[in-house]
Amino acid sequence: MSGPAIETVDLTKRYGNQVAVDSLDLTVRDGEIYGFLGPNGAGKSTTIGLLMDYLRPTSGSMQVLGLDPQQDVVDLHGRVGVLPDRFSLYEDLTGRRHLEFVIDTKHATNDPESVLERVGLADAIDREAGEYSQGMGQRLALAMALVGGPDLLVLDEPFTGLDPHGVRRVREIVHEEHDRGATVFFSSHVLGQVELVCDRVGILHHGRLVTEGSLDELRSAVDLEADASMEDVFVAYTDTPDVNATSGEGGR
Repeated sequence: MSGPAIETVDLTKRYGNQVAVDSLDLTVRDGEIYGFLGPNGAGKSTTIGLLMDYLRPTSGSMQVLGLDPQQDVVDLHGRVGVLPDRFSLYEDLTGRRHLEFVIDTKHATNDPESVLERVGLADAIDREAGEYSQGMGQRLALAMALVGGPDLLVLDEPFTGLDPHGVRRVREIVHEEHDRGATVFFSSHVLGQVELVCDRVGILHHGRLVTEGSLDELRSAVDLEADASMEDVFVAYTDTPDVNATSGEGGR
């Protein structure tokens, strides 16, 4: 496709006096792996909810795969695979039935056994999801996102509940989907997970994109506005691994 996979302009979401996403200008290039990094509560899941039309913005505009999520939601979801941060499974349905449901919905031709084998659930394909552990449920939700070979894969905290083997497998799948030609956009609050996967990273703080770039660019310098005193910030970060130096002026 021509143009970015995701583009937002002044995207804002308020809940009363609380600003969850604040004037977000975000561009995710077609074909890249973009890591959306920030602490819990930074606005990452809210941003994904806006992009997928699970939520409506207070103001601003956005395009995903060249489509308007509010006007073209059916076409958009046919081309996007989504692993939400908070998802629900049907406890009395098997892993196979979950996959068959998504395959039918997307008019795809995937084989449920092959998709579940990719995520390490082949042995549990005919077990009810109510018997799955948290990590198994996470892998099932990922399998559902992979159905149809999406042009864009959106993964919200995809490593939640996974053991080290599961984390490694998700990283492998991200690279496999990227090699296939998909754009991958995923959020995390753990830098170590992001740096092993992503081409570029954007850091979200209190709903604002405070900095973005390649990992090498971000390692060189990160500029953050401090809510606490600069002295408190220095105490917090001076002994943090990978922080070489801290300096500040005027609350930054």
